[in-house]
Amino acid sequence: MGLISYLKSQFILQLLISFVFVVSGLIINFIQLCTCVLWPIDKQLYRKINCRLSYSLWSQLVMLLEWWSCTECTLYSDQATVDMFGKEHVIIILNHNYEIDFLCGWTMCERFGVLGSSKVLAKHELLKVPLIGWTWYFLEIVFCKRKWEEDRETVFRGLHRLRDYPEYMWFLLYCEGTRFTEKKHQISMQVAESKGLPKLKYHLLPRTKGFTTTLQCLKGTVTAVYDVTLNFKDSKNPTLLGIINGTKYKADLCVRRFPVEEIPEDEKECANWLHKLYQEKDALQEQYEKEGRFPGQVIKPPRRPWTLLNFLFWATLLLSPLINFAWDVFVSGSPLLIIGFILFLVVASVAVRRLIGVTEVKKTGSSYGDQEAKKEN
Repeated sequence: MGLISYLKSQFILQLLISFVFVVSGLIINFIQLCTCVLWPIDKQLYRKINCRLSYSLWSQLVMLLEWWSCTECTLYSDQATVDMFGKEHVIIILNHNYEIDFLCGWTMCERFGVLGSSKVLAKHELLKVPLIGWTWYFLEIVFCKRKWEEDRETVFRGLHRLRDYPEYMWFLLYCEGTRFTEKKHQISMQVAESKGLPKLKYHLLPRTKGFTTTLQCLKGTVTAVYDVTLNFKDSKNPTLLGIINGTKYKADLCVRRFPVEEIPEDEKECANWLHKLYQEKDALQEQYEKEGRFPGQVIKPPRRPWTLLNFLFWATLLLSPLINFAWDVFVSGSPLLIIGFILFLVVASVAVRRLIGVTEVKKTGSSYGDQEAKKEN
């Protein structure tokens, strides 16, 4: 076991995994671009194809969590709720405290067959990120600048377009608007105090506009809201770099299902419902801190082999010619070729590191606390 852990921490292996992800991603993006000719002919066929192409890329990240780092994901819920997973369109509300919270969400999507069709209300900056933003564009992900005056038409149009989506989708909302930090939490609680709202200990004050708008636009499509509260055993603060290094974490997710019929239609009442939900989420986190677990039945959905098989397919396809090329370069004895290949490796490692940086807490920017941001709440 010590040898396996040592090998997982080796840069060359991590670089090869990153190479497979990046090159396969570019190939997938090119195929997605080619499928655009289908949109005016058969929109639903275009969507089904792109769901599967996206799965082929995102499942490689899920593979890192499930098979490389062997991170455990445990659900705390009830069997009736779990039985509905993957069988309905839903809105997911997830706390935004960790660098890999999205990856834990994707793992649950994969295990219940909705990874390729999963959606998110994403910040506009991610549209420019290679692989991630490009794949999301073809998946019809809704991007917003978090300025309602500029986002209104784009968000309404994007959400209405998803009403006839052919695959069951889980639409993720980070209602807090940005990832939790102590500084943002302090500012957020000042806003809560000024508005006469109860203070939260483990969350930022939710921004209600995104939730109420999404629920309104997808009315008749989504049948439930899943509230998901995430935490990690032993007060761990996992990172994507930790996953790549093979570090094993233990994620616990408390999932509660709310039928849309139980959520008020009036925008103000719906916003109050969301604030109440976050107070309940805070209480769940408080219980977890004290007892080391969430309430509810413990359910451990098994990981599926498809993420590993998908990665092995791409690795077999892409690494063989790379290794052959590297061997030919070094046996050639040409200093120019060898230096060029080494420069390629350096550039590739820097590019991968920048992609990883997108998930890092210290690099996630937000206007949270600005006067304009406060008005949007």
